[in-house]
Amino acid sequence: MWPAGLWTCVSQDWTPQIGDPEATGWLTVAAYLICAVLALAVWRGQPDGRGRGFWALVAAVTLFLAVNKQLDLQTALTATARCLAHAQGWYEQRRIVQLGFIAAFLGLTGAGLWLGGRSLRGNLRESGVALIGLVVLAGFVMVRAIGFHHVDALIGQRQLGVSANFVFENAGLLLIALNAAAILLRRPGRTAELPRRG
Repeated sequence: MWPAGLWTCVSQDWTPQIGDPEATGWLTVAAYLICAVLALAVWRGQPDGRGRGFWALVAAVTLFLAVNKQLDLQTALTATARCLAHAQGWYEQRRIVQLGFIAAFLGLTGAGLWLGGRSLRGNLRESGVALIGLVVLAGFVMVRAIGFHHVDALIGQRQLGVSANFVFENAGLLLIALNAAAILLRRPGRTAELPRRG
């Protein structure tokens, strides 16, 4: 399938536009961007071997998810795969491809969390809350990516005008932001003590 024909097919299901124009959508985008900036600040000030890989991972993931929150890139990916399946004749076997994609996604997410956690060895006390936040966030992303309909229906319910989806997603972001802010707030006192120890 030529790129122009593929784009025509994909654009029937997805076009680049704001995916969640509600206030809660923009608040979540802001939360992702705040977490990315805080994680980057922690990463820049961390000594080598003190969880720098973890905070780099947090910065990259939250920045990507901020963009994805409004562009809805997973819908574009799904639409592209559907169009290719029809054009290349494997639409009837799409379940095998879907299972392979889900397995790869879960494996990649698990590997990322494992590598991020591994970089925190000896530093888990300082950054453990952010690790829990990242696990919560990964759980949210996996539920949305895999699309368990019963779970989607549950997290889509609204209480007091706010969806459980919003609470679930932002709970992980709040943990990450609080942990990063705590590290940054402690940093000036710690750096002031270093010359006296030498």
